[in-house]
Amino acid sequence: MKKNIVLIGMPGSGKSTIGVLLAKAINYQFIDGDLLIQRQEKKTLVDIINEKGIDAFLAIENQVLREINTEASVIATGGSAIFSEEAMKHLGEQGLIVYLDVSCEEIIRRVNNISTRGIAMKPGKTLADLYEERKPYYEKYAQLTIPCDGKTMEQCVQAIALAVDNPVRMC
Repeated sequence: MKKNIVLIGMPGSGKSTIGVLLAKAINYQFIDGDLLIQRQEKKTLVDIINEKGIDAFLAIENQVLREINTEASVIATGGSAIFSEEAMKHLGEQGLIVYLDVSCEEIIRRVNNISTRGIAMKPGKTLADLYEERKPYYEKYAQLTIPCDGKTMEQCVQAIALAVDNPVRMC
C-alpha cells in the first residue's frame, strides 16, 4: 500500500496549490478536504460557517476527514482540521502528515480575503490570533515539517518529494 501525504497548515500556507503540484510530481491523486466538505453540504465553507456556526462546521470537517479512505493520494486538509483529534489520528494512520510552516507575517501578506475564504475563526479574532492558537497543534501532529518562507511553491514540492523518498525529519 502506498501511503498518503496529508498537508496541514494555516490558511494561505499553500496546502491546495502545493498539493496539486506534489500529486502531479509524484503521480498521486489529489484530494482537497475543503472541496469534499462543500460537495457534501452543497454550500461554500463561508455559508456553512455563517449558517451553522464554527462548532457545527468543525464537526462536519471531522466527519468528512474521518471518512477519507484512500492510498497514493495527497490530501490537503482545511486549516482547522487540527482541531479534530479523531480526524488527525485517522489521517496519520493513512499517511504522512506534513506541516507547511509559514510565518505569521507571510500568512497575513498572503491572505487578504478573510471574510470570503471560509476560515473557522471566531468574530473579533485576527489572523495573528489564529496563528498563535493553531501553531502548537500543527507542530503536535506534524510528522514532517517543511519551512516554506522564502521558497517558491515548486521548492516546497521538491522538499516534500525528497523527504518522502528519504523520510528525514526537517525542522
